[in-house]
Amino acid sequence: MNILQVVIILLIIGFGFVVPIGTYLVKIFTDENDTILERYTYRFLGINPQEQMTWQRYSQALVLSNFVFVLLFYATLRLQDFLPLNPDKLSPSPTADLAFNTAISFVTNTDWQSYGGETTLSYFNQMVITCLMFTSAATGLSAGVAVIRGLSQNGINNLGNFWVDLTRAIYRLFLPISFVLALVFVWQGVPQTLDPAAVATTLEGATQTIARGPVASLESIKHIGTNGGGFFNQNSAHPFENPTPLTNTLEIMSMLLIVPALTYTFGTMVRARRQGWVFFGVFTALFIGFLVIVFPAEQIGNPLLTQVGADQAISSTQSGGNFEGKEVRFGIAQTSLFVTTTTAATTGSVDAMHDSLTPMGGFAALSEMLLNVVFGGKGIGLITLIMYAAVTVFLIGLMVGRTPEFLSKKIEAKEVKLVSLALLAHPFIILIGCGLALVWPKALDSLNNPDAHGFSEILYAYTSAAANNGSAFGGLNANIPFYNISLGLAIFLGRFLSPVLPMLAVAGSLAVKPRVPKTTGTLSTNTVFFGAMILAAILIVGGLTFFPAVALGPVAEHFELAAGKTF
Repeated sequence: MNILQVVIILLIIGFGFVVPIGTYLVKIFTDENDTILERYTYRFLGINPQEQMTWQRYSQALVLSNFVFVLLFYATLRLQDFLPLNPDKLSPSPTADLAFNTAISFVTNTDWQSYGGETTLSYFNQMVITCLMFTSAATGLSAGVAVIRGLSQNGINNLGNFWVDLTRAIYRLFLPISFVLALVFVWQGVPQTLDPAAVATTLEGATQTIARGPVASLESIKHIGTNGGGFFNQNSAHPFENPTPLTNTLEIMSMLLIVPALTYTFGTMVRARRQGWVFFGVFTALFIGFLVIVFPAEQIGNPLLTQVGADQAISSTQSGGNFEGKEVRFGIAQTSLFVTTTTAATTGSVDAMHDSLTPMGGFAALSEMLLNVVFGGKGIGLITLIMYAAVTVFLIGLMVGRTPEFLSKKIEAKEVKLVSLALLAHPFIILIGCGLALVWPKALDSLNNPDAHGFSEILYAYTSAAANNGSAFGGLNANIPFYNISLGLAIFLGRFLSPVLPMLAVAGSLAVKPRVPKTTGTLSTNTVFFGAMILAAILIVGGLTFFPAVALGPVAEHFELAAGKTF
């Protein structure tokens, strides 16, 4: 039954979403007509929707808009005490370093939280976060579409119009789907109110304060946009964010609603659908591979508890799997699928505490973010896979002595340098940040666990930041100035330096190149063989880059646990 649940959900996503959603995305971003609402929006903002942007102009609009969003959100966080919609009188306003981290996090689709939402932020700022979840998701999707356009051009330096892409993504995609999903969540019991926290009297006669607020609206775009931030500190493990197995299933499906469909969008827009299906196959193979690691590891559970046969309570609990830090109402199957999905799609929401995963369960979640190319976030996952495709054709070109080509465009020195920059930036951000945390004065005092697991918590934090994921191993208290600032910088660099800006430059460079005719020596990139080569390139590059760090964390923890060591 557990396996059947997982199979049914994945089949619905694969056969029910990819083609129709992918087709709809093509229509959104190729339609020559604007709606009335879109035209009024352009007029209000002073936008010329007819402007065709080079990659430099597109990148400039993307970065500057996000910079303005950061400044505005930072201001609302710091001025929370003076702003409306704070019925529970939450005070004081977030500190400067926490506001810095939070503003960058939500603008960049990361949604890392060093605070408890229901005890820190007013309804006003929670609603600002909801708005930013739309703009951040639309920004990533727009970047992905711009790269696709660059690859589809033939001698024209034109990646489209960022403002048009952003507006259409919000109005035509994220708003309508999120509205419907929010209504479903309300039906299932997710609160949507501006009333203050409820005060109840328990059976014992004690007074209990129950936080609530405009949760359903945030919860819907949180997953549709692969954002991940939680209204409550427990995120999607909280019964007000995720009350039933149905909402849990919908949240999983929401995270994989758009990202896989982008491969079909890609294939259609570049007029090479087989290439799109190859990319979908690579994504799916990686996803299933990591799911196969997480599910059995959590189902088998802790080997030390299995050995304690004398204690029937422990033995009975362990027989159902590793339920530490998990919600019983979701079970091992849906929890494992949620863990794999949220780190694959760089969403970062959690319906279980990742710090309580088995070492191999934590290894899989961490590895998905280290590779950063297992579906990935809106647009960004596809961009990263295109980056690895360029690496693959370059390596094969070296082996056979030919200039590498992809989609009938030659991959030359300029493109290889830009791809290398994007490829190296990701591990640089993670490993430098992790190294600083190990030597910075008092930074290790934030750890609640020693040895290998403590190292895993630090490595997970910087990996989550650089991959713009936002999930965390909860044993690390990151709400101190060092972590707020360093993780904020990692989030910023992870969003723009790897891979968005370098790959927009690659797309711009390829857009102006004429297509070259295919010959008998041209490498076919729309075959299963090439898909296998991309997989090999991803795993080899990822393994060579990150295995030493992973070996010190979850791998070491796995062998220590097998040897009988407790933590």
